[in-house]
Amino acid sequence: MHEVKSIFEPRSTVLIGSSKIKEKVGMTSPQLFKSVTYNMRKFFRGKTYVVDVDGEAGHKSVSKLKEIPELAVIMLPPEHSLEAVEKCAEKGVKAIIAITGGYKNHQRKQLLKIKEKYDVRILGPNTIMGVINTANGLNTTFEKNVMPKKGNIAVISQSGGVGACLLDWACFYKIGISKFVFVGDKVDVDDVDLLRYFGKDKQTKVVCLYMEGIKKGRQFIEEAQKIVKKKPILALKGGITREAALRAKSHTASIAGSDEIFDAAFKKAGIIRVENIEELMDAAIALSKQPPMRGDNVAIVSNVGGPAILAADAVAKNMLRLATLSENTKRKIERLFPGVDATNPIDMIADARAERYEKVLDLVLADKNVNGVLVINMLKSTFFEPKDAEVIPKIAKKHPDKPVVDVPAGGEDFALVYQVLGKTNIPLYNLPEKAVKALKVLRIYGKIIEKR
Repeated sequence: MHEVKSIFEPRSTVLIGSSKIKEKVGMTSPQLFKSVTYNMRKFFRGKTYVVDVDGEAGHKSVSKLKEIPELAVIMLPPEHSLEAVEKCAEKGVKAIIAITGGYKNHQRKQLLKIKEKYDVRILGPNTIMGVINTANGLNTTFEKNVMPKKGNIAVISQSGGVGACLLDWACFYKIGISKFVFVGDKVDVDDVDLLRYFGKDKQTKVVCLYMEGIKKGRQFIEEAQKIVKKKPILALKGGITREAALRAKSHTASIAGSDEIFDAAFKKAGIIRVENIEELMDAAIALSKQPPMRGDNVAIVSNVGGPAILAADAVAKNMLRLATLSENTKRKIERLFPGVDATNPIDMIADARAERYEKVLDLVLADKNVNGVLVINMLKSTFFEPKDAEVIPKIAKKHPDKPVVDVPAGGEDFALVYQVLGKTNIPLYNLPEKAVKALKVLRIYGKIIEKR
């Protein structure tokens, strides 16, 4: 695992590219080389060397460097890359990220021979953007100035495009990321290696996977089974239809397999499967911020009636249950706030402000019949103000074993409340249905833990 660790935590790196070579079709270009160099020099807190095979920017060769870097990032066409990989391996470089693609089968075999001869680890080829580590600033992407916020969600993507979408999402919504890795063709370092690394990584609390295929199915399941006891794993699978599976094979040299087999493997491993990119990020946020839900019973606390009813419908559709509040809880709420019907879902009326939310939420979370709470706090058509939302994480902290998710439904309302709660441990969703799905994922993970 030491060499895999060098992919994410090197003390020094060397960037190998060309200031002249531009493929007619392919990613190799002076622009790519220059952009990766820019990001590494700006963000990476270790030593960065630059080797230009055409001798115009930085060093001419790896052999000219003052030290042997731990990690090499190679941005050249396949025939040039193979030569660079071998030179780096000969020198004692521990790990290599092969950014560019276009490798033929015989060239992939050459890469493997080099790996076996020198015991070097290779990520890729065709990783497109390589890796990001927010802890040390390692950033081999060519998107200038793009760096997600430091956090505890790790992302493994077999696709550069899907990974880029997830990266954009994380940056836009300021989602906390520990590490990003774009795995590409997986000629050497694969999902099993990465799961093993993230299982031990102290900065990572949740692992997200986008995958199109896998080669070491049994090892993958065994490794995941160990990790999910402490860290949830989410998976989005591409290539579930016959047509898409055929495309995936040419896309990242994947062995897609039948969707039924993958579904069974995920269940056996304790991996939580999601249906799309949005669900992947929504679920990751919930798991990174809230505890697993230890029962099926959900309470809804709202300042509006209609969205609360939609949330109640979503609870039933997602195989959860509306909690039946104890008579004592209902009596206390109705005594404090005459006019409020404390039947779940609780409509606290549109004039509810911080005090009402604070006291009702505290009583509901203290109820033994409640396993998790969905809060709705709309601004439009109510007296609620964004600063009132500050009481939600305050009360949730008093009940650390029960998850709380929040719904400032809509667009502008969501943005305003997000400014107040975005940096707290409360996950926010712009629709009740999304919040319910987040609670469902927390419940699924609760069941996974209970079985292990």
